[in-house]
Amino acid sequence: MNTGLKCRECGREYPNAPVHVCEYCFGPLEIRYDYDEIKKRLTRETILSRRPNMWRYKELLPLDGEPTVGQDVGFTPFFKAERLGKALGLSNLYIKNDAVNHPTLSFKDRVVSVALSKAKEFGFKTVACASTGNLANSVAANAAQAGLEAYVFMPANLEQGKIIGTQLYGAHLVGISGHYDDVNRLCSEIAGKYGWAFVNINIRPYYAEGSKSFGYELVEQLGWKLPDEIVVPMAGGSLICKILKSFEEFIRIGIIRGPVGTRFHGAQGAGCAPIVSAVKARMDFFKPVKEPKTIAKSLAIGNPADGYYAIKQIRQSGGWAEDPTDEEIVDSIKLLARTEGVFTETAGGVTIGGLRRLVKEKRIDPDATVVACITGNGLKTQEAVAGHVSEFPVIPAKLDAFDAYFESSSKAA
Repeated sequence: MNTGLKCRECGREYPNAPVHVCEYCFGPLEIRYDYDEIKKRLTRETILSRRPNMWRYKELLPLDGEPTVGQDVGFTPFFKAERLGKALGLSNLYIKNDAVNHPTLSFKDRVVSVALSKAKEFGFKTVACASTGNLANSVAANAAQAGLEAYVFMPANLEQGKIIGTQLYGAHLVGISGHYDDVNRLCSEIAGKYGWAFVNINIRPYYAEGSKSFGYELVEQLGWKLPDEIVVPMAGGSLICKILKSFEEFIRIGIIRGPVGTRFHGAQGAGCAPIVSAVKARMDFFKPVKEPKTIAKSLAIGNPADGYYAIKQIRQSGGWAEDPTDEEIVDSIKLLARTEGVFTETAGGVTIGGLRRLVKEKRIDPDATVVACITGNGLKTQEAVAGHVSEFPVIPAKLDAFDAYFESSSKAA
């Protein structure tokens, strides 16, 4: 039930269209909703009567009709992380696990489902994106299902899992010599010349709204409550902002009671942490990172589009931000896997690495309800941990061989 677009800075209103920047002040455009009408139609009972996917909250998503792409996306696992919580000294730690989202194992399936459904409503036949990997996979896969032609642009040095996982779906993959910000600048020019639906450029206002479903779900799965603390990985900074928006919208339409008391904590990998650096320096604006150097390539955006808003949100909520090193990221990936059986990509290692720092610095109450956001699957970034696992024994298929191995390993232990 959206009613058009509105500039986040000057408030100027626009009709629904594939545009993302205010022509008067160059501020970002956001979706307007008729919340009074939504309040009449969307209740807890309505939500619970619907299929378990992101579209159970469809009135709060920016489509004019029913979704035509990604009908099975969302409602990913949410669980109490008992063993990880014990290891960190937290009694109420929860994981929201988008590492098993359908169909490409990351939270990007949420935003792409909205973006491509909206692109079809606008009549586009060709879709495209600038990506650090997960978005490329999702655009390629969902475009294939929707019968849309897709062009995907990404830094040429990304992980093989993300490159191959894009090519298999038949998208036109174009590798770029440079970092994500170089890719994004090129794509802005291509979007203007070719008139394609770039999901994170001219369709961005609609695309970004898909992230809100992550927040709606965790509130529902937590028993219609807000967490005390939440730790979110940050690339462009949109996800952390949209989770807050989801909380505020649920309060506004009466699904839960307010106000929002959640403290928001952001995490980026050391080597590309413009938002974290600004939070730590208590600055209102970030300094772009020109040469990202981190194994968390999916978060390596040196000039984050929503960085200013993420900084403001973290500060106003009383939260903080951390930037774990590559070593901490790998160690955190292994810790999550060995305690909770969740294999996350490097972005998830950033989340858990940031959480570990926050706990160590006593910025999180040990008894608080804490949610850690896992946004992608470790099968996509195996290179990051390949050299950090032990070699395994190879023995003949004979019982005495195993007996000898077992005896020696037991002594070593």
